[in-house]
Amino acid sequence: MPVDSFNRNIDYLRISVIDNCNLRCVYCMPLDGLQFLPRAELLTAEEIERVVRAAVRVGFRKFRLTGGEPTLRADLVEIVERLRAIDGVGDLALTTNALLLNKLARPLKAAGLKRINVHLDSLRPETLERQMRWGNFARIWDGILAAEDAGLTPIKLNVVVAAGYNEAEVVELAQLTVERDWHVRFIELMPLGGGECARLSIKRYVSNIATRRRIESALGPLAELAAANPADEARNYRLPGARGVVGFISPVSEPYCGNCNRMRLTADGKFHLCLLNDDELDVRKALRAPSLDGGIEEVGAILLRAVATKPTGHHLLEGRSTRERSMYQIGG
Repeated sequence: MPVDSFNRNIDYLRISVIDNCNLRCVYCMPLDGLQFLPRAELLTAEEIERVVRAAVRVGFRKFRLTGGEPTLRADLVEIVERLRAIDGVGDLALTTNALLLNKLARPLKAAGLKRINVHLDSLRPETLERQMRWGNFARIWDGILAAEDAGLTPIKLNVVVAAGYNEAEVVELAQLTVERDWHVRFIELMPLGGGECARLSIKRYVSNIATRRRIESALGPLAELAAANPADEARNYRLPGARGVVGFISPVSEPYCGNCNRMRLTADGKFHLCLLNDDELDVRKALRAPSLDGGIEEVGAILLRAVATKPTGHHLLEGRSTRERSMYQIGG
């Protein structure tokens, strides 16, 4: 397992397969002025497979497909099949908004996907459509239930809390865990990429300290659960008598950089060393250069360099964040 210069074990690669999305969440994507990667600049399914083969060779074991919205890739099922066939791939998961999951859940499960995380900011259709612009609650909910029925479990719901939008609705979202064996995780806003979305993220920031206080005031004390994995970005709790888990991902109020185990691959083939920094190393050039092994050995070497130069953490409290890419261009 690769170890970085801060003695963190790095074995988890998040792979963005596309930068486009069928939503325009207010803190992530503006409605106008967007430019997406030409198809020729996206890594192909076969190139993604070679990156994962290289990653497994140097000690990575956990992989997650992200976007943009990954279900917009017409070859997503093929990508999953290719990665699942690689000896050494342990966990293989997907982050999605579930709009297209009703038809894709079973094919993805059959291809070898283990589980999903779904972005869902509200249980109220009007709030969801305001915050997750272009969203449709009924379609997302159907997608979640289809995933559960297909066995893509445990279901994890990611809720981004924004003042003036959904902060008053966190109680009913947390209450889902009482009857359902789901993980509902509340995520603090992070300013990425500059522009209007980053400014909104600062203006609408809600600390998870306040979110937890609101939930406990309404539903009772949260009992903290022992961490199954010290690198888990969520601190997990259980409500009294609940089946599921309430989690808090708090990069601003309670940074977890010291336990980070993640590296990111952008859709255009860059290893992005830290979500909230701009440092990147190009890997697409190695994949597309003539070589006997398809560039796998060189990709592995680049990945180890990326691990070795991974930053210690973010600088949000100093007013610094990534300027070159927005969240949808990194994959979260």
